[in-house]
Amino acid sequence: MTYVTFGGVTVGICILIATLVKWWPGKALQKDPLRHVGRLLPFLIGWAYGVLVILGIGGIIGWAARTALWITSWLGDVALVWGVGTEAGQRAGGAVYLPLTQTGGGIVFILTVAIVVAIKKSSKYGGDLLMGTWCGVTLGTSAGVAGFAAVPLAQGANWLGATVYGAL
Repeated sequence: MTYVTFGGVTVGICILIATLVKWWPGKALQKDPLRHVGRLLPFLIGWAYGVLVILGIGGIIGWAARTALWITSWLGDVALVWGVGTEAGQRAGGAVYLPLTQTGGGIVFILTVAIVVAIKKSSKYGGDLLMGTWCGVTLGTSAGVAGFAAVPLAQGANWLGATVYGAL
């Protein structure tokens, strides 16, 4: 079972806050909201992918996500201990999440290829996709996010997989 510590959740929230602060257009949001909200789309796609990967994928992809989560939790715990003098290593809670079916796992593999190619190919959106994925991995197993995101993301991947592979 993969879980995140308070330090890992703190890092994930810091990534989210930093992204929102960089993105915030100010009063321009009122003039052209669709364009400005659209600038968050690569981050949100990466975030959804990161949550989906950490929630129920095994193999090399799951191992990479769990390793990133472990490293981030460790670094976040170090930052909490040495930065603000609090305790570290406590589990930040978790939720029961919906497992992916075999076809849902196939969809996640396809999404992995798409995300990796998009990160490598796109100089404009690659950083947003990567940071969104990292944020999703770090927040995906926290109790609030896993409860909120697991069911629709896993059901969506399972449904899409059944639709795509069922048509073959």
